Amino acid sequence: MKKTTRLRQLINAPEILIMPGVYDCLSARIAEMVGFEAVQVTGFGLSAACLGVPDYGLLTMSEMLDQTRRIVKAVDIPVMADGDTGFGNPLNVYRMVRELEEMGAAGVNIEDQVFPKRCGHMTGKQVVPLEEAVARIRAAVHARKDPDFIINARTDAIAVLGVEEAVRRGNAYAEAGADLIFVEAPRTVEEIEYVVKNIKAPVSINMLEDGRTPLISARELEAMGVARVSAPLTPLFAAASAMEKALRILKEKGTTRFDRDLFTTFPHFSEITRLERYRDLESELLTDLEIKLRYGSSEELQKAKKENR
Repeated sequence: MKKTTRLRQLINAPEILIMPGVYDCLSARIAEMVGFEAVQVTGFGLSAACLGVPDYGLLTMSEMLDQTRRIVKAVDIPVMADGDTGFGNPLNVYRMVRELEEMGAAGVNIEDQVFPKRCGHMTGKQVVPLEEAVARIRAAVHARKDPDFIINARTDAIAVLGVEEAVRRGNAYAEAGADLIFVEAPRTVEEIEYVVKNIKAPVSINMLEDGRTPLISARELEAMGVARVSAPLTPLFAAASAMEKALRILKEKGTTRFDRDLFTTFPHFSEITRLERYRDLESELLTDLEIKLRYGSSEELQKAKKENR
């Protein structure tokens, strides 16, 4: 089954789709390994991981596409890209969607902020006029060749113009061909219920730690009728916290040998990065001489594979 078709099925299913935000191949692999059925590339995470800067619209289209391409190749589950505002006018949106579809992404977020945009839970946001935002969605719909490629239209209107305008925009984007309406940063449970009730399309909500939306469980959101919930910062914030803690220990103690519970193991990390696949390739492709030089014998290669080291 195509990944685009699978993602569409997951969005339209009665059960809510939970999509963690991934920012590199490792976070995507871990999400897949623990059982998530699809992942969302997070522009916030890419800005932090690739540039070390806040989500202020500083990533270029090429930087976003390059990292997304690597993530798509790293996993076997559907990947939804983050297209920010489309990086320009509708022609830029058109090109971006073509590029994403060709690399194997299953869908894309396109939002109605002005360019350069910023994180949806930061202050200082602005949105473009409705007509301009609709033109972005129409360009994305026109660009896709696969009808199952998901156009996820995001509106940041709540913080700027209120929840009623978010609903108006959501319905306009759905009429323009968007498959999913992503309402960013509702401030209360009541606002979530309001947008789900009044937008005539599947609705997506963000849940992020310390964001403007109260943290609500996926089951509660499912009961409200939310089709998809993304957790864009959960892997990033968890990784940043763990790295800071481990590096402080290393700096203060000069060793981590007394704090091994903070770390994954070498064999488990090898499982995440699929070391066994490359051991198999070595068995298949290397000459007997090279195997002997590297491992001593074919039996030792099989032992290394078994130990995942």
